[in-house]
Amino acid sequence: MPHEDSTSGQLEALGFTDRFRALFAPYADEGLVPARVVRADKGFLAIATAEEVAHAKVATKLMKTAEDADAMPAVGDWVAVRADAELEVPLVEAVLPRSSAFMRGDPGRASVAQVLAANVDTVLIVHPLDREPNVRRIERELALAWDSGATPAIVLTKADLAEDIEAALEAVGRVALGVDVHATSIVDGRGIEALHAYARDGATVAFIGPSGAGKSSLVNALVGEDVRATREVRATDARGRHTTVTRELVPLPGGGVLLDTPGLRAVAMWDAEEGLSRVFEDVEAYASECRFRDCRHELEPGCAVRAAVEDGELPAERLESYLKLRAESERASAAADVRAKLAEKREHKTLAKTIKRYYKDQKGG
Repeated sequence: MPHEDSTSGQLEALGFTDRFRALFAPYADEGLVPARVVRADKGFLAIATAEEVAHAKVATKLMKTAEDADAMPAVGDWVAVRADAELEVPLVEAVLPRSSAFMRGDPGRASVAQVLAANVDTVLIVHPLDREPNVRRIERELALAWDSGATPAIVLTKADLAEDIEAALEAVGRVALGVDVHATSIVDGRGIEALHAYARDGATVAFIGPSGAGKSSLVNALVGEDVRATREVRATDARGRHTTVTRELVPLPGGGVLLDTPGLRAVAMWDAEEGLSRVFEDVEAYASECRFRDCRHELEPGCAVRAAVEDGELPAERLESYLKLRAESERASAAADVRAKLAEKREHKTLAKTIKRYYKDQKGG
């Protein structure tokens, strides 16, 4: 085994802070080792320990005890691993409590959350400037980013192809309240240096955005070499095959790590009440003046939000977006509650059967 100082240095380079060191301490007494999940794809896990990067499996016990799919290991998670010599591959025995988790509704399963990135310090929401920015989608991604516990920033790529860069920046700025917005170009190097500040030593930065936004090219620019293959995107419809097909951590030469994710065709809302409040501070500021505290800003009398729209102080599309995202978030929350209650009911039934069987056996004995 390497000396403690060398292993500590390698783990710290992956973001193993004092917080995670303290959370891991009980597992060290069990002979487990700390590792970070650096890649995940359809059940495949790659972990980085202080000594190596290796394929790993989730221990059966963890699979059985994880209450929800979002409790399973995701990219960025710190995990406790059993790496005994007799094991074919290391086993992930536990997931340490996350400092943040960027989650969306799982597009394949209703009422289930999908963790796209765990333990992230900054979420860089990436959108291209070779077309008009999709501000409605940016609002959605900002809400999920704020709710994750990380700090979001907007990165607008392909600035060299923008028809009217100032107009684009103004449009994004109107919905990204209190959020830094960067215009970048890998062609002329514009704005790239500013992004290095987010990836300081030990920090984890995640790229989130649609396919074709140029995330892989940004990774290459920040790393300083081609660590991501890139493919041309058809100019006619901005479509192309996803270059990044797994969520994966990429170390940076100057410290910190990047978490590159596949382009997301859809970003389904999850329970993100706090995130929505941060994104729509302007709407909620007017809402505080509504006649009724529980005003839904729909047909209620004395609605200050509707009045602001009618007076031209608040864009109608801004309110429509807020109402739509709030409704999606509430539906996701309600579905999760139903799912939790069903799971609790099943657990009670199982417990009741166990107790009944116990007393039957006792009586029979």
